[in-house]
Amino acid sequence: MQHRLPPRAAIIAVASVLAIAGYYGLRALTAAGNGQLKASGTIEAVMVDISPELAGQVQQVLVDEGAPVTAGAPLVVLDDSLMREQRKAAAAAVESARAASQTARNALSIAQAQFQQTLESALAQGRGARLRDWFAKDQLQFDQPEWYFSRAEQIDAVQTHIDRAKEDWDAAEEQLDAVSHSVDKTAFLAAEDRLLAARISYLVRKDVNERAQNSTDEQAPEGRYNRTHCGTNEGYTLVDRRLINVIYGCTGDEHLASASQRLFDDAQAELSDAQLAYGQLLTTQAADDVLAARAEAAVAQERYYAALDRLSALQTSDYAPSVTAAQGAVDQAQAAYDQSLRVVDQAQASLDLVDAQLGKLTLHAPIDGVILTRSVEPGEFVQPGAIAITVADLSHLTITVYVPEDRYGQIGRGQAAIVRVDSFPGVTFGAHVTHIADQAEFTPRNVQTVEGRSATVYAIKLAVTDEEGRLKPGMPADVSFEQ
Repeated sequence: MQHRLPPRAAIIAVASVLAIAGYYGLRALTAAGNGQLKASGTIEAVMVDISPELAGQVQQVLVDEGAPVTAGAPLVVLDDSLMREQRKAAAAAVESARAASQTARNALSIAQAQFQQTLESALAQGRGARLRDWFAKDQLQFDQPEWYFSRAEQIDAVQTHIDRAKEDWDAAEEQLDAVSHSVDKTAFLAAEDRLLAARISYLVRKDVNERAQNSTDEQAPEGRYNRTHCGTNEGYTLVDRRLINVIYGCTGDEHLASASQRLFDDAQAELSDAQLAYGQLLTTQAADDVLAARAEAAVAQERYYAALDRLSALQTSDYAPSVTAAQGAVDQAQAAYDQSLRVVDQAQASLDLVDAQLGKLTLHAPIDGVILTRSVEPGEFVQPGAIAITVADLSHLTITVYVPEDRYGQIGRGQAAIVRVDSFPGVTFGAHVTHIADQAEFTPRNVQTVEGRSATVYAIKLAVTDEEGRLKPGMPADVSFEQ
């Protein structure tokens, strides 16, 4: 924060003196025939109020009032113990993020190596197919050899065919479902359902019967109930079945064998009846419609799977699914590594923030100058923005005076002037004009007369030369402009 002396109260007082002594004094001088232009003002200097950006307890104050300082010199030190601990945690987070990033990088290297190995293996396996593409040719249908269309083009074409085949299969299934719900086909569909149920029952009971025919009191030997004739001697009497079991070495429990054989005989009979009922309906229009719909669905399904087989045959070499999967693993590892780098950057940014805050705990002089005020002591707790030190640049003093409007034309930029102060009678200081106000302003309102308040003046700023450093901010001074 920069401001110029004097403070507000002094400014008002100086303005009053200026309006009376400066303005009316100039009129009096002019009236007396003395044409030299004079005015009064106050010595000013650039001052900087130094405040902390962070709250904290003052640990050290390194300067006293009146001490000269250079730009960058430390002035006040705040306690940094808590911030140091925060820095340790931030530094540990950075190291952890870097370790995780290295792990991700290693995983990426492994994925890349596996991809290369998979690609080389696939290329070796597909070498024969690529050679066949150079010579193979369907003499009956195609005039072009296999290599005429690239592998990528063929894969795209097959994929398109797969999509269409799937659509046709779905349409055939919808048609079959519609046919299956037709009222006029109820009898044939019921016969189909009965036949399917009879088939499943037959197969299940046959398997159970084979096991029962080979059952013993102990666990059956490996493969015992897989013998050809055991459990399949249907149509024979009980005596004949026992004889067959003895001949073929079927050593099953008689009660289990008898029970399972009855279930199997029932399933076989039901299968025969269901097959007969189904066959009697095959000549009807309903059966023809259902069978045609089933055939369409079966062909559409097989077309879809055949297209998948063709795609699988084309996906060799670098188009092999294993290569695609390996490439996906590389991409995933690359993404993980990139994310780990971002985590490292974020952790480093947090550490840099703590370091920046640590740097803010020491207040430094922004300019060369002299300590005017010291407002803190060790042990005090300061808040951000509270003024701790005020530094003034006494090597560049200025003074601002006001001249009447009718004398404005007598002053020019760079014009020399003489400055006198009451503290050093008979001593003069050099000065020159550095700035002339572009707009006039009224004399301050605390002037007692209406005539004085209504007069307009111009602000003139001068740089004052004081090599011995005798002038101080706030000293009242008189300025005489040289003509």
